Amino acid sequence: MALAILVLLPYLLAPLYRLVDPVSTPMIARWLLGKRVERIVVPLGRIAPVLPRTVIASEDARFCSHHGVDLAELREALEDADDLSEMRGGSTITQQVAKNLFLWPGRSLVRKALEFPLALWIDWVLPKRRIMEIYLNIAEWGPNGEFGIEAGARHAFNKPASQLTPGEAALLTAMLPNPRRRSAKAPRPSVRRIAGIVQARAARHRSIDACLRRS
Repeated sequence: MALAILVLLPYLLAPLYRLVDPVSTPMIARWLLGKRVERIVVPLGRIAPVLPRTVIASEDARFCSHHGVDLAELREALEDADDLSEMRGGSTITQQVAKNLFLWPGRSLVRKALEFPLALWIDWVLPKRRIMEIYLNIAEWGPNGEFGIEAGARHAFNKPASQLTPGEAALLTAMLPNPRRRSAKAPRPSVRRIAGIVQARAARHRSIDACLRRS
């Protein structure tokens, strides 16, 4: 019975996140360990439009058209990997939201089996704009407990997320896979190179802005 409740709880909570700002499991873990957590929740309207555009162009180019799981991208990722532990990519922004809100890190089959239907459900009950807003406010954007883009922007550039430039948005996006080892504040040449690619890609995806406005 307890296990059934744990499995069903995310499906009951997700619709509430239309109005309630959630916290992530990594944030909860840091609180329980007595570690620092800094987060200032900001609505999407107070984030420079170039930032979500850059994140989508880099992380999940078909975010506006898929239904939570990008089957084409997933198939390519599986074909490129010899086994699950070597798989790279294939995880949509919605899947990352599902993982960060309700699951745990790693690439186990059990977690993926739970993540896929959760991502489909989240895409069903929440509009794309709200999914992106949640993602930007729960992702880890710094090396010392900076969660959410507002905390990340202030840590890296000493400015609010509303004032980010295309170059700054690209640097922040380039460090997303591992903000504890990659820095937007003092980027290494490799991070700058990735940021340049990301920035150019975002400049070609301006239609993303309309997707987030109408959802």
